[in-house]
Amino acid sequence: MSKTIKAYIMLVCATLFWAGNFNIGKVAFFENIPPFSLAFLRWTLVWLILIPFTYKEIFNLRKIIFKNFRLLFLLGLSSVFLYSAFTYKALNYTQVINASLFNTAVPATIILVCFLLKIEKTNIFQLSGLLISTLGILAIVTKLDLNILLSLDFNKGDLLMIVAIISWGVYSALLKKRNFEISLLALVQITCTFGLIMLAPAFLVELNQGQSVDMNLNLFYILLYVAIFPSIGSYYCWSGAVSIIGANRAGIFLSLIPLFSTLFAIILFDEKFLFFHLIGTILIILGLFLSNKKTTNA
Repeated sequence: MSKTIKAYIMLVCATLFWAGNFNIGKVAFFENIPPFSLAFLRWTLVWLILIPFTYKEIFNLRKIIFKNFRLLFLLGLSSVFLYSAFTYKALNYTQVINASLFNTAVPATIILVCFLLKIEKTNIFQLSGLLISTLGILAIVTKLDLNILLSLDFNKGDLLMIVAIISWGVYSALLKKRNFEISLLALVQITCTFGLIMLAPAFLVELNQGQSVDMNLNLFYILLYVAIFPSIGSYYCWSGAVSIIGANRAGIFLSLIPLFSTLFAIILFDEKFLFFHLIGTILIILGLFLSNKKTTNA
C-alpha cells in the first residue's frame, strides 16, 4: 500500500470518527446523560489512557509548560471545555445535521480569530469568504425564515454551536502561537488537564442539580467511543495523514464530517436534510473555497 493511499484511509477514518461524535452526543441526550458530565467523563478517560505514554515527556517539559501556562490554559479552555461541552449541550436542543454543518464554517472562524488577534494577515478573499460563510450560518440558524431573524427567536442549540465553533477557531488560531516542540499526545494530555480543571465545577453543578449519571452498559459504550475514537483516534490519524500529504490536501477531507454526520443522523434519528441546510452548506463551502484563494501581486 502506497503512503498516499494510507493517508487517504487515515483521513477517512479521522473524519468518520469525528462525525460519529455528533451522533453519539445525540444518543447521550436520549440516554439522559448530562452534557457537561459526558464531557468531563470523556476527557477523564482520555487523560487516564494517555498518561502512561506522556508523563515522562511532560515531566521533562515542565519548565516550558509553566512558561507557556497562559497559552496552554487557553487551549484547554477553548477546546476541551467550551467546544466539547457546548457541542454536547447544543445537541440537547438542535439536530445533528445542524450541529455538524456549522463545523464546515470552522476555517472561516479561524480566519476571523487570526485577524482579530493579529496572528496572521488576511486578504480580501479571506474576508469575503468569511462574510459568505457567515451568511451560510445565518441561513441555517434562521431556516431562511425572515420572521425568525426579526424576532431573534433562534434555536438555543444553534446558538450554542456558534459559540462552540468560535471556540474551536480560537483554539486553532492559538495553536499557531505555539513556539515550542511537543508531541501531539503530550499536547492533548496537557490541554485535557486544563480542560478538566474547568469541566469539574460544571460536572459538580449538574450532580448538585440532580442530573446524575446512570452507570450502565450504554454509558460504558458511549464513553468508550468518545474517549478512543474522536479524542485519540482522529487526532492520531489526522496528524499522520498531514505528515504524509500536507495540510492543504488533507483539509479538503474535513468536508466529509458533515456528510457522514448527516447520513448517520438520517439513518439513526430520521432527521431531514432540508432546503435551508442545502443553501447554508453551499454558502459556507463557497466561502471556504474563496478564503483559500491566494492573492497575486500585479
